[in-house]
Amino acid sequence: MRYRTLGGLRVSAIGLGAMPLSVEGRPDEARALATVHAALDAGVTLIDTADSYHLPGAAPGHNEYLVARALAARGGDTDDVLVATKGGRGRPADGSWTVTGTPRHLKAAAEASLRRLGVEAIGLYQLHKPDPHVPFEESVGALRDLLDEGKIRLAGVSNTDTAQIRTAHRILGDRLVSVQNRYSPAVRDSEAELRLCAELGLAFLPWSPLGGISRSSLDGPSAAAAETRFGAFHAVAAERGVSPQQVCLAWLSARSPAVVPIPGASRPETVRDSAGAADLVLEEEELARLEGPAGQGVHTRKRPGG
Repeated sequence: MRYRTLGGLRVSAIGLGAMPLSVEGRPDEARALATVHAALDAGVTLIDTADSYHLPGAAPGHNEYLVARALAARGGDTDDVLVATKGGRGRPADGSWTVTGTPRHLKAAAEASLRRLGVEAIGLYQLHKPDPHVPFEESVGALRDLLDEGKIRLAGVSNTDTAQIRTAHRILGDRLVSVQNRYSPAVRDSEAELRLCAELGLAFLPWSPLGGISRSSLDGPSAAAAETRFGAFHAVAAERGVSPQQVCLAWLSARSPAVVPIPGASRPETVRDSAGAADLVLEEEELARLEGPAGQGVHTRKRPGG
């Protein structure tokens, strides 16, 4: 496993997005725990969760409880595992996603996450999404208060733009360590945020990092366009004898030393495959092919960190 830096900590170059273990289509608990254990066995030391990762209308925290049980059942020393959770979103019975970013809610949510994770302080606590009805400074101020109280060790923001990242950095200083935005071959509208993270020394955690490379995206009425944009991931994978998912994650890692992908998984074999991407170093010619007509200028020509 290769490693990268997040808030002065060494974390695996590929993390685990634990959301699929708790939402619709989730596996049974035995397979879910086996998936987390397979990640740990493969050297993964960053696990991303949230209090809102649960079935619609259910009580918050299913995924946090699951991650805590998996770590406890693992036995041995798991001190090097950074559990990153998030607060500020909810899942009512209609299956929608709500946003609540008031300081009162965020502080109560962090307290509840603390209890569910069974830790003295949350390793990384992230504002899940800015609340359009609450001044962003107030939501980030709640993170500052939680840091000052020792209830969280590091802070991050998610689904934010460059202005919000700069605001959070001004309020939190070097205790802001990460930004989690959607980013993948199919969705690249966080290029500016990725560049800013590299400038400020923040980790950039792409959520849904495998978007666009599934075979289903190469079928249907837009098949020709999809093949032009994403077919290279399958071609390079076939030439290398690896999965397209590994190629995608290696491509993401090559875009900037700030990037730490957090692909989701619900099976042990899937998480093992994703973790293997940490050791896949793509050649310059391969990276150029993967850029295709949609790729624009974030690739820094640096290899994944060792």
